[in-house]
Amino acid sequence: MTQATQVQLLTDYERTQLHERQPLPDAYLRLSDAEMDIRIAAAKAALGDRLVILGHHYQRDEVIKFADHTGDSLKLSQHAARQHAADYVVFCGVHFMAESADILGPAHQQVILPDLAAGCSMADMAAIDELEMAWEELGAMGARRVVPVTYINSSAAIKGFCGRHDGIVCTSSNAVRVMQWAWERGDHVLMLPDQHLGRNTAYFRMGVPLDEMAVWDPGLPDGGLDPAILRRARLLLWKGHCSVHTRFSTKHIDAFRATHPDGRVIVHPECTFDVVQAADDCGSTEYIIRTISASPPGSVWAVGTEVHLVSRLARELAPTRTVQTLDTLGCLCSTMFRISPNHLLRALEGLVDGDVINRVVVPEPTKGYARLALERMLSLA
Repeated sequence: MTQATQVQLLTDYERTQLHERQPLPDAYLRLSDAEMDIRIAAAKAALGDRLVILGHHYQRDEVIKFADHTGDSLKLSQHAARQHAADYVVFCGVHFMAESADILGPAHQQVILPDLAAGCSMADMAAIDELEMAWEELGAMGARRVVPVTYINSSAAIKGFCGRHDGIVCTSSNAVRVMQWAWERGDHVLMLPDQHLGRNTAYFRMGVPLDEMAVWDPGLPDGGLDPAILRRARLLLWKGHCSVHTRFSTKHIDAFRATHPDGRVIVHPECTFDVVQAADDCGSTEYIIRTISASPPGSVWAVGTEVHLVSRLARELAPTRTVQTLDTLGCLCSTMFRISPNHLLRALEGLVDGDVINRVVVPEPTKGYARLALERMLSLA
């Protein structure tokens, strides 16, 4: 294997450098959909049980249809931890998901991300050097018994930090249980990188008052907090967000209700506080799918999450239920969209030829500490 085809995601800086688009060889350009479908299916058949393809719900249809397992971040983490027999895991998602698969998988297994430019802007909002500085500042400010909790949308370095400091990983599906676990072990929870998931979970699901939360801004000395605010804050929220989910607004909800007064609005907890407050329901991607699928025939829904999932759900449930995106312009996860059938085809045909392209490798000791944090989460799930 050449150095160019294996990637060790050592630091946030190095990881950021990978987000530039990778040019595909000419042989994988200008292919028809039909030809790609035939060749992808043939490569899958040739690799057989040696290959497992994992696909996140936000993937485009022409990619996710080839996934052996689909799901949100929690479900895919669980699948990744179980794929012990496969030699190759091709992750149709983004870089932090591929990292997690490498962390949880057996030593012989190789994890491939079809396009290394498939990153996550939220994950990039928490850099390991900023977290280490924040940890020192919290100690100097007198904060004791701080438990770090990182959303799975974070780098392996951030997960490793949490594992090393008796912390844990969470997803939107299990954030309540994880935060309960953390408060059983400390006085303060440092939640990163998404402030909205932490705030919405603590307030709407756990009854934590807003005045017991504070936003930690890594760009300001001492996070922009004075010691009095820090002492009162049971929950410290890292100043980060999802660029997709924060596009939804209460104006979108008002417009939907004006047209569909009997309709219901369900949103992801990465949305802003006011959007969650104005919605009828809130939950993870899997929760959204289950809730709408179990609703009575004739139900009308507006959904505040990534548009590929919403469009797919609308087709699957039509005509008995009406499902539409909350934002009529559609909210696309542009980095998730970077995984194209062309990239998937190149990765699979490379494996057939014995060439592992875009392997993601998390080095030790980061890998071991990150595994601790992930396994703590999975034990709760």
